[in-house]
Amino acid sequence: MAHVKQSFFGHFAEKTTQYSGTTSVFVSAVGLVLLWAATGPFFQYSETWQLVINTSTTIITFLMVFLIQRAQNKDSLVLHLKLNELLAATKGASNRLINAQDFSEEEIRLIHQFYCLLAEKAKEDNDLGETHSVEEAEDNHHEKLAAHRD
Repeated sequence: MAHVKQSFFGHFAEKTTQYSGTTSVFVSAVGLVLLWAATGPFFQYSETWQLVINTSTTIITFLMVFLIQRAQNKDSLVLHLKLNELLAATKGASNRLINAQDFSEEEIRLIHQFYCLLAEKAKEDNDLGETHSVEEAEDNHHEKLAAHRD
C-alpha cells in the first residue's frame, strides 16, 4: 500500500508526539523544574518566579492534551481496523459487528444485552467454551437443548 503524504502539521504532530514520550524529554523536564526551584532564592520566590512555572506548565499541558488525543484517535482507529479485518476474515463471525464503534449507544446496549443472554444460555448448557455468531446463537441453543432431551 502506498503511503499518503502527510500535511506539514500532521508530520510535525507525529514527530512531536513520538519525541515527547522519550526518556530524554522527561529528564529534561525534571531538570527544568529543578533549575526553576534552584533559582527561587535568587528571585526571592517572587510572584513572577512562580508565574514562570505556572504559565509554562499550563501552556505545555494545554498543547500536550491535543497531541495525546490525536495519538489516541489514531491508535483507536488502527485497533478498530485490525478487529474489523479479523471479523471479516473469520468464518462464522458476525459481519454486523464490523465498525461497531460507529453504532449508537442504544445499538451497543442492544448487542450487549444479546451477548449477556448468550452467556446465560451457555451457562445453562454447561458449555462455556462454545461460541456462536449472532445469527447462529438462538438456533444452536435450541439444537443443544433438543439433543440433550433425546
